[in-house]
Amino acid sequence: MKPYLVVLDMDSTFIQDEVIDLLAERAQVGEQVAAITERSMRGELDFRESLTERVSLLAGLNSEAISEVRGALRLSQGARELIRELHSQGSYIAVVSGGFENVIGEFLEELGVDFYRANTLEVVDGALTGKVVGAVIDRAAKAEFLREHAEKLGIALSDTVAVGDGANDLEMMRIAGLGVAFNAKPIVIEHADRSITDGDLTHILEFLGISPTN
Repeated sequence: MKPYLVVLDMDSTFIQDEVIDLLAERAQVGEQVAAITERSMRGELDFRESLTERVSLLAGLNSEAISEVRGALRLSQGARELIRELHSQGSYIAVVSGGFENVIGEFLEELGVDFYRANTLEVVDGALTGKVVGAVIDRAAKAEFLREHAEKLGIALSDTVAVGDGANDLEMMRIAGLGVAFNAKPIVIEHADRSITDGDLTHILEFLGISPTN
């Protein structure tokens, strides 16, 4: 079977949680951050602007919260099976996130995810500064991540899958061979080729015609 590259969004897709909301709870700014997140996911707010606004509310949070949140992350149903089956078929799985590499990097490496990219929270003297460092992972960066790794692996874009739930995922879903909406906002479902509504990532295997091994 030919190899595929499956690229997933992280928050509320590969995992059940929104990482920034978990950090916000610990900074006691949960309601403010959740309201901004919702507007961004619906496409009502530019992602870069919303990210800057949300992260600024985390200023002063002890950096120990990063490892606390990492330990609290909950995989979506079927995530482990998806990794196992794709690898058994010689395919690849990647995660690209508007969230934070400080939180998700070790988590994804332990699971065996092949590639990942996310924003980086700035930490100075053991506390978050309320800023991100480096390039922001927005919808254009997500699409470029998919394109870059498909090219690196010698996989045609027609053999790629992009999976997401929010407006920030639309561009990578547009260029992928298969765009999958996962428990998604209406705007994402409207533009997707396929949709998963029961929270089970193994449907991606069905879409690709891959039969799970026992």
